[in-house]
Amino acid sequence: MVNQFDEFSVLPPVTGATTQPATATGISSDARLQYLIDNTPAIIYSSVPTGDFKMTFVSNNARHVLGYHPAEMLADPNFWFEHIHPEDIPEIFSSIAKLFTEGERTYEYRFMSRSGQYVWMHDMLRLIRDKDGNPVEVIGSLTDITKRKEMEASLFKKGEEQQLLIKKLQEAHEQLLQSEKMASVGQLAAGIAHEINNPIGFINSNIGSLRSYVDKLFEVIQEYEDLLRQQASAAILNKVDELREKADLDFLKDDIQDLVRESMDGLKRVKDIVQSLKDFSHVGETDWQEADIHHGIDSTLNIVINEIKYKANVVKEYGQLPPVKCIISQVNQVIMNLLVNASHAIKENGIIKISTGCEKEMAWIKVLDTGAGIPPENLNRIFEPFFTTKPVGSGTGLGLSLSYGIIKKHGGKIDVHSVLGKGTCFTVWLPLRQENSAVEA
Repeated sequence: MVNQFDEFSVLPPVTGATTQPATATGISSDARLQYLIDNTPAIIYSSVPTGDFKMTFVSNNARHVLGYHPAEMLADPNFWFEHIHPEDIPEIFSSIAKLFTEGERTYEYRFMSRSGQYVWMHDMLRLIRDKDGNPVEVIGSLTDITKRKEMEASLFKKGEEQQLLIKKLQEAHEQLLQSEKMASVGQLAAGIAHEINNPIGFINSNIGSLRSYVDKLFEVIQEYEDLLRQQASAAILNKVDELREKADLDFLKDDIQDLVRESMDGLKRVKDIVQSLKDFSHVGETDWQEADIHHGIDSTLNIVINEIKYKANVVKEYGQLPPVKCIISQVNQVIMNLLVNASHAIKENGIIKISTGCEKEMAWIKVLDTGAGIPPENLNRIFEPFFTTKPVGSGTGLGLSLSYGIIKKHGGKIDVHSVLGKGTCFTVWLPLRQENSAVEA
């Protein structure tokens, strides 16, 4: 079948040239020029320098590169711009005027081939002027750079993947450091608790003995007074009353009892804090074991109570929870992070409510605060490493990220619901039992 465009002339005669006979080698200059144009890797073209830049010549190489017959491209004045990718056209139009001031321009854009696929082209244009300086023609050279662009895209993608891997590695490294730091704090707390236990033990014992001794002393004093009042003279009794009043013996008796009782209460609080430190740290307990979640919450609450008590009232609504198989020291760490964050969210006076329950083989722990709430645009980012809305130096942005990792490791999840200006509720879900594979992991 004869192509309908074969009748078009695709190579105009060279300006100023005359038909030359074959040389001794049998090849004329025009034939040599035609061969070079047709066999160069680029597509050579020319166009008028005004209006719509209508093409006046396209080399035969367009067939190999783009699949179009040159005459087909010359027949349609808008052929070129109609086949350029729409996203690339604005950049070309916005700077085409510079061709007339600079004389040369270079573009890279996508052009649709006959197969319907876009091909990346490198287009180098040069403006030709006559002897009076008037623009007469634009000569262009088009080169297929698709492979180069694909390689650049591949390298860019690999670079992005490497950056992502580096970021993940950095996040994992920082989380590991944070986890190690918490483990060190736990070991330190356990060590302090152990060292405090001994003096607290004998001080508590001594105070108990002191209370018993003081009670006996006042009993003896009272018996002496009773005997004196039965046998002594009035002068002696007056002297006894004078000494009693001078020493304010009744006040001393009541106050000493109060002091001893308050000291015993204070020692009990210290013992409770020490025990909470031991329960919270669970140094050496890195194995999965069935643990009392309520006991873990109480011990953690004792650790952070000083952070909370001046800003919020703590309300506990514990439900029925069976023992949960977990690494209790890590779960305690999660609870601590949630409690501290809840405290920081409350500016003045508020409420922190801790509630628990069980649903479908899952234990849940809710920590609700009446603080400032979390802006909607931040809800999807709060578990990202290093993301924090606190002032510089007030937080690392790793608390929730580390908590998320711990709960995920336990096969659970963390839900969050927040209303700006009213408060936030975090819900931790933990499986009551762990699959063997999860425990091994």
